[in-house]
Amino acid sequence: MSVKIGQKVQDFKAKAYQAGNFADIKLSQFKGKWVVLFFYPLDFTFICPTEIKGFGEKEKEFKKLNAVVIGASTDSEFSHKNWFERDLPEVKFPVIADTTRAVSELFGVLKEDQGIAFRGTFIIDPEGMLRYMVVSDLSVGRSVQETLRILQALQSGELCPVEWKPGEQTLGKA
Repeated sequence: MSVKIGQKVQDFKAKAYQAGNFADIKLSQFKGKWVVLFFYPLDFTFICPTEIKGFGEKEKEFKKLNAVVIGASTDSEFSHKNWFERDLPEVKFPVIADTTRAVSELFGVLKEDQGIAFRGTFIIDPEGMLRYMVVSDLSVGRSVQETLRILQALQSGELCPVEWKPGEQTLGKA
C-alpha cells in the first residue's frame, strides 16, 4: 500500500550515492526538515539529467527553506556513481539506489512491467507527513521551480490561490 497525502511516511532505509561516497540513509534522519524526494526512471537517459541538474541548481534555495533534496531511481549506487561522476559532478544531494524497489513501491511510483520508477515528486513535512505528490509518465520532465513554489506555499500555512508566489496575497489561514 502506498502512502497518501496527510499520512505519516513510513521510515525507510536505503543505499545512496552522494558526491563521491556511498551511504545508508533513512528518512528519519531528516526529521525536523522538509524533504523533497523525487524519483526518476533511469541513469544515463535523456530527460533525467535535465531534472537532476535543475534540482542541483536550486539546492541552495531549498536549503534556505529548511529542505533537503533527495533523488531516487531503481539503478544501483554503482550506476549512480559512474553516471554522476561522469556527467553530473556538480550535483551534491543524495540519490537513492532503490534496487529492491521497496521505496518506489512505498510511494506508488513503480512501473512494474519495467522495474523502474515513474517521475514522482513528493514533499514531506518536518514531522514526516506527506503534504504533496505528483506523478507523471516517463516522457515528461517536471518543473523544479514549481516544486520550490509548492514548498513555499506549504510553508506559508496559508490558503494560496492559483499561480501564487511568495510575497503575494494569500486567501487567509489554512
